[in-house]
Amino acid sequence: MHLDEGRKAAEAGDWVAAGHAFVRAAMEGSAEGAELATQVTVGLVPEADAGSAEAAALLAGIYLEYFDESALPDAVRYARAAAGAGHPAGQRTYGYMLLEGIGVEEDHDRAAELFRAAADAGDAYACVNLAQLVDDPDESRHLLETATRDGIALAGALLADHLSELDRDEEALTWYLWSADRGHPGAMHAAACCYRDGFGTEPDPVRAVRWFLATLAHDEGDGDGDGIHEAIQMARSGAVDADQIREAGRLAGDPGAAEALIGTVWGGDAP
Repeated sequence: MHLDEGRKAAEAGDWVAAGHAFVRAAMEGSAEGAELATQVTVGLVPEADAGSAEAAALLAGIYLEYFDESALPDAVRYARAAAGAGHPAGQRTYGYMLLEGIGVEEDHDRAAELFRAAADAGDAYACVNLAQLVDDPDESRHLLETATRDGIALAGALLADHLSELDRDEEALTWYLWSADRGHPGAMHAAACCYRDGFGTEPDPVRAVRWFLATLAHDEGDGDGDGIHEAIQMARSGAVDADQIREAGRLAGDPGAAEALIGTVWGGDAP
């Protein structure tokens, strides 16, 4: 859907709309979306140079995310221009550069100021960034709750972490599941551990394996295969049998992973 929207906008010469659509597609895992986002920079540069803060903010984000380091000076220039014009996405992007020292000298105080300005203007990702910098845990949770209203999975996972630290395990599990359903690998792993160990719920080994299996499709998470190793440990300890693993695979939408797990544990002698 986003790719089609982007192509139609590009055909109409609406480079900002096209760029936003292609970036959304890329954020959902489309390699073609990422490639098309780089191509629309040709149309965005004249608009940004003519003073469009929105084009500058979008251009900075694309340069930062989808180009190599040679594009970094341009990313900084356009992010700074968009931030100076008060554009929330530009403030957030330039704030991130200042926070991490990407192309500029680190300045955490200035980064926080920019995140706050963007968050106050309604930028949900800036809320997430600011939540990780503020000292007040109540403010941090409020910012994360605000970001979840825009469906940002990371916000829900961080909110769950906060609640877990307060031993509010049932609420934490609710948010881990919310984020896991939106594809956050860390939340999937946390939900699996909650079901395995009985935090915030009664132990449920089937749902534990279900979420351990789900992490396999998300290598951008821990990336170390912990989920499958823990599922194997559960099976070998007798916490789940083959039929329960198959049910977990059904819930995860990946019966093939369940059969692979069964084969790893029992070979051709599954109980």
